[in-house]
Amino acid sequence: MKKSMKITIMAAIICFVMGAWAVAFAKAESVKTSSVDTAASASTATLSSTVSAGTATTLGTGTSTAAASAATAGTPLFAKSDLFSDRDLQQEVDLTDAVTYTLTDGQSVSITAAGVYVLTGSAKNATVYVEADKEDKVQLVLDGLSVTNSDTPVIYVKSADKVFVTTAADSTLTVTGSFTADGDTNTDGVIFSKSDLVLNGTGTLTVSSTRNGIVGKDDLKITGGTYVITAQVKAIEANDSIRVSDGVLQLTAGTDGLHAENDDDNSKGYIYIGGGTIAITAGDDGIHATTAVQVDGGAITITGSEGIEATYVQLNGGTIAIDSWDDGINAAQKSASYRATVEINGGDITVSMAAGDTDGVDSNGDIIVNGGTIQVTGNSTFDYDGSAQYNGGTIIVNGQQIDYIPNQMMGGRGSFGGGFGGGFGGGFGGRGRG
Repeated sequence: MKKSMKITIMAAIICFVMGAWAVAFAKAESVKTSSVDTAASASTATLSSTVSAGTATTLGTGTSTAAASAATAGTPLFAKSDLFSDRDLQQEVDLTDAVTYTLTDGQSVSITAAGVYVLTGSAKNATVYVEADKEDKVQLVLDGLSVTNSDTPVIYVKSADKVFVTTAADSTLTVTGSFTADGDTNTDGVIFSKSDLVLNGTGTLTVSSTRNGIVGKDDLKITGGTYVITAQVKAIEANDSIRVSDGVLQLTAGTDGLHAENDDDNSKGYIYIGGGTIAITAGDDGIHATTAVQVDGGAITITGSEGIEATYVQLNGGTIAIDSWDDGINAAQKSASYRATVEINGGDITVSMAAGDTDGVDSNGDIIVNGGTIQVTGNSTFDYDGSAQYNGGTIIVNGQQIDYIPNQMMGGRGSFGGGFGGGFGGGFGGRGRG
């Protein structure tokens, strides 16, 4: 056989072997990729179903960004229907069997049983105490009540299952001096409740305080009425949650407008807003929660050092306008229940930042944008230490629409799947801001 023919045959054999190997490798990789995709889909489905079922999902600092996103993106953290009872949402009350108290100077009223109680009159240094059984529901109807105290709450709930404060006619409650402690209890609000508290009604309640305006040590709900609150510290504060379904809130606070924080359980301390009109002027944060802030609707206007701060900030709807000189929207790792995340699924959001070291949307973890319109004006419009996902919606930065989430303070550009979002070391390694 000629040498040239031998070379031709050998070349053909080599090509055949190499081709067979390539086909086998491609099939193996296809099976491998399919298996990974299937496992990932199953994992995502499991996480999503867990959240949809209302089971708490713990996403601490050690949880991967992918897992955090799969568990939360696009799924509301809280369902409005689970947060309010039918009675919470009623703005008028049946007064057929109501007991009426007309307050006078120096008078103390003690309510010890379930029922409806109408409070009226004009007085100084008068306090209404609620000391009912832990299964009793008490409704206080404010009918043109005007009380000015020097050092004690006007309404002090010591015990009950739930207390409703219902505004039937315009009322004014004021504390002018330093609050006096009640034993081990630091009473620091004009309305101070150790039990669940619901604010509703059709009238206006004006509150003025040298400390906090309205304080609830459990859940505090607002479903109707108008509230004009001026407080040297916090306007409205609660331990477990603040839930707003409707109403008008005009809040002026030395520190925070709405503040939810539980020192004993950092899985609590969240704020939900599903409607209403809220205007906040704050020396510190407009809206501050330990775990999460969820906004589904309403019209919110905030002027403050920071606009909205929580571990997880989820904006699903409504109109939000923030004018801030620190961070407009800030996700800081304050709770182990969630990974620090700003998630925007809907709504019309405008953030205007003062000059200097300020961030329009700032996350110590991740930023996820699935929808809505976000307009940010400032030197640093977006800043994140984790990753960025841009899946939909409109982003306008300093008047220009863009198709990605920038990361100006970290010097990188976050792509649709995260890009350079890790910054200096990725994840929570960044700058450790609060």
